[in-house]
Amino acid sequence: MAFPSLSPTARAFEPGDWPVRTYEALSGAEVRIRYGNKRTGAKLSLSYDNITDTQAQEFLTHYIDTQGTFIAFNVPAAIRTGWTGASNAFDPGSTGALYRYAQAPQVTAVRPGVSTVQVELVGVV
Repeated sequence: MAFPSLSPTARAFEPGDWPVRTYEALSGAEVRIRYGNKRTGAKLSLSYDNITDTQAQEFLTHYIDTQGTFIAFNVPAAIRTGWTGASNAFDPGSTGALYRYAQAPQVTAVRPGVSTVQVELVGVV
């Protein structure tokens, strides 16, 4: 099953950084070494407010299908709804990069038949 193709009501993205190690000599001189050519540690937080319980169940089913935080997956273009910048702006760091769940989706019942879902994803290179 694919990640639900719904437009989020809120989205937050942290692009991560390249793996860098800093070494400081006794003299105070600093040496920085980059250990890779791809960003790591990208985070994508999505909120789906006031969706139906059936739509909320799609997130729980997808989480189970991906074995929780184990299997990485593509996110649909719908997560960029309303974004007018570059289409690859939420790319976690490299072409073809994927996301995985950082934790289980959080489902909050708003009223009978209506829920809000919070999803936290981590970019996988």
